[in-house]
Amino acid sequence: MAAAGKQAEEILEKSKKAGGYIFIVEGGVPTKKGHGTIAGKEMLDILKEFSGPAVAIIAVGSCATFGGVPAAKPNPSQIVGVTEALKKVGVNKPVINLDLCPVNVEYLVGVVVNYLLLGKLPELDSFGRPKMFYGQTIHDNCERRTHFDAGRFVEKFGAKEEALGYCLYKMGCKGPMTYSACPKIQYNDRVSWCVKAGGPCIGCAEHGWPDKFAGFYERLPDVKMVGIQATADKIGAVAAAATAAGIALHAVGTALSGRIKGEKEGGE
Repeated sequence: MAAAGKQAEEILEKSKKAGGYIFIVEGGVPTKKGHGTIAGKEMLDILKEFSGPAVAIIAVGSCATFGGVPAAKPNPSQIVGVTEALKKVGVNKPVINLDLCPVNVEYLVGVVVNYLLLGKLPELDSFGRPKMFYGQTIHDNCERRTHFDAGRFVEKFGAKEEALGYCLYKMGCKGPMTYSACPKIQYNDRVSWCVKAGGPCIGCAEHGWPDKFAGFYERLPDVKMVGIQATADKIGAVAAAATAAGIALHAVGTALSGRIKGEKEGGE
């Protein structure tokens, strides 16, 4: 839409009357009265108004999906994601959640094209996320996975291990409990992504982020158990709430204690 202000509002009104559109929402929804208005209308009311005639609703980004940074404690504006906001105003409609901060544009295009070509929405997990993008953990496909398996870790930023591209698990990487295709699709026409650029995954693709994933540079706890690759549906809400459960997912047929023996040899 090239228009702005009154002209943009007129286009929106025409679209609403015509119906049958894909309603894309970006940003968290303030639910406390007076904390979020556009042209004198409460954001919550605008959401309700335009959700009704839509054939599909897509929440893009961590804020729109589950609240994101604006919903972090103490959350004075009582910001929530689109799904929860719709429940508050009595709208019972499925929402496709594209949870990342920022959202990956290829995820959005993929969902829209899927609907336009097939006439249906993609299969979703228990959090309303498309399984084609959120079906595996970041750790499952990470380019540094072989270093994890070999017990080679970065223990300090600026050290030689960082230059060698070793695993960032000990630097707080949340990849073992975060579901997203970031390592495969990456950003900016598949140029790079967080871990490739040298930063640990901070878990922005998960429900409860950022509160449940702070501090970003604190390592996840060790869990000595055998695990298997699992889907987000099998893990459900436990993965977002319990970091220990998240660690158990990434091992395939071997004990995690064996995979991190390199740490123990380092004296920890």
